[in-house]
Amino acid sequence: MGSLDAPTNTENGSAPATATGSGKSLLADGNPPDATGVASEFDASRKRRASMLPLEVGTRVMCRWRDGKYHPVKVIERRKVFGGGPNDYEYYVHYTEFNRRLDEWVKLEQLDLDSVETVVDEKVEDKVTSLKMTRHQKRKIDETHVEGHEELDAASLREHEEFTKVKNIATIELGRYEIETWYFSPFPPEYNDCLKLYFCEFCLNFMKRKEQLQRHMRKCDLKHPPGDEIYRSGTLSMFEVDGKKNKVYGQNLCYLAKLFLDHKTLYYDVDLFLFYVLCECDDRGCHMVGYFSKEKHSEESYNLACILTLPPYQRKGYGKFLIAFSYELSKKEGKVGTPERPLSDLGMLSYRGYWTRVLLDILKKHKGNISIKELSDMTAIKAEDILTTLQTLELIQYRKGQHVICADPKVLDRHLKAAGRGGLEVDVSKLIWTPYKEQG
Repeated sequence: MGSLDAPTNTENGSAPATATGSGKSLLADGNPPDATGVASEFDASRKRRASMLPLEVGTRVMCRWRDGKYHPVKVIERRKVFGGGPNDYEYYVHYTEFNRRLDEWVKLEQLDLDSVETVVDEKVEDKVTSLKMTRHQKRKIDETHVEGHEELDAASLREHEEFTKVKNIATIELGRYEIETWYFSPFPPEYNDCLKLYFCEFCLNFMKRKEQLQRHMRKCDLKHPPGDEIYRSGTLSMFEVDGKKNKVYGQNLCYLAKLFLDHKTLYYDVDLFLFYVLCECDDRGCHMVGYFSKEKHSEESYNLACILTLPPYQRKGYGKFLIAFSYELSKKEGKVGTPERPLSDLGMLSYRGYWTRVLLDILKKHKGNISIKELSDMTAIKAEDILTTLQTLELIQYRKGQHVICADPKVLDRHLKAAGRGGLEVDVSKLIWTPYKEQG
């Protein structure tokens, strides 16, 4: 919160007030300040701040974040403080510099009221702005605002943002981790008053209270996800869960995942999907690390619908492992694949990193010319994804009506170094799996 003292400005080249040896403040002209004037200015500032409260939804203001610095925010929602006065509210804010996953409830003292901007009716503001923009400019603005929601039209996007604007669950307990959530998830209405949920890490049933979870764990027979274990290497296992055979588990997994994925629609009809759940195993059981889902029958050649690495396991190479695993399944099916769009910001970063490293490794080892079709056959990566990746790396040129890959060894080494480590590798010899269409 900003200081309650009146700010000292340096105007017209005059110096700020300085202290003398006697301890009395002097103004620039050497005269003592007018105590009455300072007090009246202080009172005016206090009254002005009081008149702002409570802040309206839509107000823009600076807010002190967890790094101790002030960042611009927009007030999304507000709620009265229990037992407080008429102007005592907490505010749900969106940090305009950051992704929605950092939206949170803050107290009034975190807000710098001196920085409050006048609230403008955004519908009127949008209308005025749209009159001044060309159609091309408007389209560019819309594309920028639709981060991760490219499949939604403007009306659907507004409805989505209105419905999901406030995180309903603040934290979850899953196994030995307490995890802060990122986004809204449409849990059943009876969970609307819960700030924290307790998940069984094996069957993914969720409860309101710790005691309920403890009672459940004494009765729950599962020590791993339901379904078939199709991969085990060291302490890592992958389970294939059929949404039709394990409907409740599939729905619970979707509820859980939606807390960390902003861009996906929640599928209640999980019958159409297979879920591939990655676990770390020990003597207590198999503990979920992340998962990806996949349509049983995809007309668009999607080999992945949703992908998530849970926050405690991120930045350990598991995301790229899940991506690599999805392509190994595509190779077993004899198909090329691509992830369903849109991808989240973190998902797109993981995919770009994976495509880059796989293609660079092949180009570095390969002698002679190689076509995009051959790269696609070798990797099961869709030709369009290969083309855009090589274009981003500036490793492809268009000559005489066709694309030519330019694989200079020094350039490849530079890109490989920039790409960083490749993540955990899938040991294909440990994969025991039959494609769904062959399972009868």
